[in-house]
Amino acid sequence: MSAVREALDALRLVDHHCHGTVTGDLGREAFEPLLTEGDAWPGVSPFDSPVGVAVRRHCAPVLDLPRHAPAEEYLARRSGLGWREVQLRFLRASGADVFCVDTGYSPEPLTTPHEVAEAAGGSAYEVVRLESVAESVRAAGVEPDAYADAFRAAALDAVRRPGVVAVKSVAAYRTGFGLDPARPPDAEITEAARHWLLRGGRLDDPVLVRHLLWTAVDLGLPLQLHTGFGDNDIRLHRADPALLTDWLHLTAGTIPVLLLHCWPYQRQAAYLSAVFEQVYLDVGLTLHHVGPARAGAVLAEALEITPFRKLLYSSDAYGVAEFHHLGALAFRQGLAGLLQERVDADELSLPDALRFARWAGRDNALRIYGLNDD
Repeated sequence: MSAVREALDALRLVDHHCHGTVTGDLGREAFEPLLTEGDAWPGVSPFDSPVGVAVRRHCAPVLDLPRHAPAEEYLARRSGLGWREVQLRFLRASGADVFCVDTGYSPEPLTTPHEVAEAAGGSAYEVVRLESVAESVRAAGVEPDAYADAFRAAALDAVRRPGVVAVKSVAAYRTGFGLDPARPPDAEITEAARHWLLRGGRLDDPVLVRHLLWTAVDLGLPLQLHTGFGDNDIRLHRADPALLTDWLHLTAGTIPVLLLHCWPYQRQAAYLSAVFEQVYLDVGLTLHHVGPARAGAVLAEALEITPFRKLLYSSDAYGVAEFHHLGALAFRQGLAGLLQERVDADELSLPDALRFARWAGRDNALRIYGLNDD
């Protein structure tokens, strides 16, 4: 095993973006859809996809099963252990001890940040999803001309909760990033709010999404932005982070902007991190979807020009605890292979490689979110 891989395997990771896991045992019909960002197709199992194969290869041993255990055996063992034991095993196996948990999406009951931390034997913090805040303001009832102030007040209340370290937007899903980058005037916000409050539904008005992003700047906390790969609700061509360029010019010198996931736009995200002081990135959920076999290839493209102080680790684990372990394993293996290759080619010294590995896996996130390294 290489020196870089040994160091990364021993490093306690900071998972700067993840979710809770389902609080209940899952049969096949409930488990399989959580493996994939796609819809279920009759006769096609998510176990027969790159992520499904990676789960059977790399997660089965954590459940005391042989590598490549058949799906039926895997699910039977998982059910026999129970969801709490499964969660504990995969969180401990991940080797992460700090988690920033997005609590804004929970169509089913999920573990809380406290429960994630308890299972992992570490600590957890909250990431506030701003679209959820806006939708709670609408649900509570507000007049159009009071919406802007009501949203700002609700967002401030949310980020003042103990343990909140960042905010997040899913603008990529709602409107895409091809927005007018300027802060919208009050009259436009009021008119847009009038239409949205009458229509209802989720926040997907371009003016109100712009207002949300500028409110994030005013809040002063790091802003996480989903970019690139997601489920079929997203329009991928509108989730290219390069579309944020004009907005990033206008917000220079304000808050850290963390581009999540990025695939297939990891090179565009790398460019933004190289030319904008406030931009950082991860490749997030991409790593468990491509699996350890291809993690190095994705990271290689992300790190072609990304400053080493700008790369972070996240699992984006949601619903099933397997992704905590699989994401961490893919990150460690992929980054170690990439850095060691450069060391072996004398393009990088070993001390620098070890330093950069620690930055990406831990120190960058601790610095950006203002967390103590206990």
